[in-house]
Amino acid sequence: METATKKKKNYIDLFLNILEKGGNALPNPATLFALFALLILVLSAVGSWLGWEAVHPATGEVIKTVNLFSKEGIGMIINKMVTNFTEFAPLGIVLVAMLGIGIAESSGLIGAIIRIIVIKSPKNIITFVVVFTGILSNVASDIGYVLLIPLAGIIFQALGRHPVVGMAAAFAGVSGGFSANLILGTIDPLLAGLSEEAAHILDPSYRVNPTANYYFMVASTFLIAILGTWVTEKIIQPRFGAYKGEYYQESIEPLSAIEKKGLKRSFVVFLIWLVIILIGILPENGVLRGTDGGILSSPLIKGIITFLFLIAASAGIVYGVVVGKFKNDTDVANGMADSLKTLAAYIVLVFFAAQFVAYFKWSNLGIIMAVNGADALIASNLGLIPLMILFVLFSASVNLIMGSASAKWALLAPVFIPIFMLLGYSPELSQAVYRVGDSVTNIISPMMSYFALIIAYFQKYDKNAGLGTIIATMLPYSIIFFIGWTLFLIAWILLEIPLGPGVGIYYQLPG
Repeated sequence: METATKKKKNYIDLFLNILEKGGNALPNPATLFALFALLILVLSAVGSWLGWEAVHPATGEVIKTVNLFSKEGIGMIINKMVTNFTEFAPLGIVLVAMLGIGIAESSGLIGAIIRIIVIKSPKNIITFVVVFTGILSNVASDIGYVLLIPLAGIIFQALGRHPVVGMAAAFAGVSGGFSANLILGTIDPLLAGLSEEAAHILDPSYRVNPTANYYFMVASTFLIAILGTWVTEKIIQPRFGAYKGEYYQESIEPLSAIEKKGLKRSFVVFLIWLVIILIGILPENGVLRGTDGGILSSPLIKGIITFLFLIAASAGIVYGVVVGKFKNDTDVANGMADSLKTLAAYIVLVFFAAQFVAYFKWSNLGIIMAVNGADALIASNLGLIPLMILFVLFSASVNLIMGSASAKWALLAPVFIPIFMLLGYSPELSQAVYRVGDSVTNIISPMMSYFALIIAYFQKYDKNAGLGTIIATMLPYSIIFFIGWTLFLIAWILLEIPLGPGVGIYYQLPG
C-alpha cells in the first residue's frame, strides 16, 4: 500500500509542481488587474480604430468602442480614479460586514460557538458535525482554518480515529463548502457587489442583493455536509485506517462557566434583535417594510449588511464584556481594527479591480463582447444546462491557478454576466454557478492561501506529508462535491426554484 501511495504521490506531485510553478509565475492579483486595466485602454484604442461595434438587443442602438486614449477618455481616467475606488460596490459592504464580524471573532464568541457545537455533538454523528461546522465557520474569514481544522484532528484522535481524517473532513467543509452557509457571510455581499457592477454594463438600474443566492446556499450547506460525511466515512477513513503514529496527549477545553454565561447573554442579544426585526417586518405598515409595503424591497433585505453588523457587533461586545476580553471601548475598537488588517491585501486589489471594471464599462468593450459572445453561444445551440455545466468546469479550472474568489469574480463577472443576461439568465444565476465551481476545487488548489498551513497541520501527525498527500486525500472530496453539487444545481434550475428572496433563474432586458 505504501508503494502504491508513493507512486500516486509522485504522479500527483509532478502535475502539481507544474501547476504550482505556472500559478506562482503569475503576477500578484493586484498587479494582474493593473495590467488588465492597461490592456483595456489599449484595446479601446484598437477597437475604436478597427470599428468594433454591436447592436444593443433591447434598444437597437449601435454600440461603438470608445477610445479611452482620447482627450475625453484621459480626462475620465484622471478625474474618476478616486471615485472608481470609493464607489466600487463591494468595498464598503465588505468593510462594514467585517467590522461587525471582527468584533464577534476578537471577543471569542465565534470560537466558543464552534467549540460547543463540536464538544456537545454525539460521537456517531461527529463526522457530519465537523463538516457542517466547517461550512458554518465561513461566516468569519479564517476561523475555520485556524481553529476548527486542528481541533478536528484532536477530536478524532481522542475518539481513537486517525487525526488526519478529522482534519480532512473539517478542511472539506471549511474550504470545499466555502460558498454554502446558513447565514450570510462576507463573501455574499462581496460577490453581490461585483455582480451588480457587471450587470450595470447592460442594465444600469439592476440591483443584486447580498441575499441573491441565499436559498440555494442554505440548501447546499446540508448537501455538502452529507457528501463530505459520506466521502470521509467510505473513502478517506478506510484509506488511513487506525492511527499508528506518535500520540499527542491533547484535549479540547470545555467551555468555562464564564464562557457559557457569555454565550447565554449573547443569545439573549440575538433574540432581542430577532424580536425587533419581527416587529418591524410582520405588520403591513411595519417600519422595516418597503415603501410599497413589500418585504423584498424592504430595508431588511436591502440593508441586510447593516443588520449583520449590528447583530454580530452587539452580541460580540456582550460576550467580550462578560468573559473579560473587552474591558473598555478601546478593546472593541482594536478588535474591529484587527479584522480590517486581514483586508489590507483585498483593499489594494479592489483599487485596481475598480479601475479595470470602470474602463471595461466606459470603453463599451464589455457590452460588445457580451452581445457577440451571446450570439456565438446562441448559434452553438447550447441549452441552459450544458452551458451551466461548462461554466462550473471553467470556474473550477480557473480556481486552480487563482486563489482569491473575489479576484476571479471581478475578472469573470464583467464578461459572463452580460453574456448570460443577453441569453435570458439572471446575474444571480451566473453568480450561483460560479460559486459552485469556485468552491469544489479550493481543497486541491495549491494557490489557496491556507494550503501551506494545511500541510503543516497534516505533518504534525504524518511527518512525510506533503503537497501530494493533501491532494491525494482531498481529491475524492473535490470530485464528489463537483458531481453532487452540479447535479443539485441542475435540479434546482429545472425546478425553477428561487435562488434567493425574489430572485429567479431568468432575466429579461428592459425595454
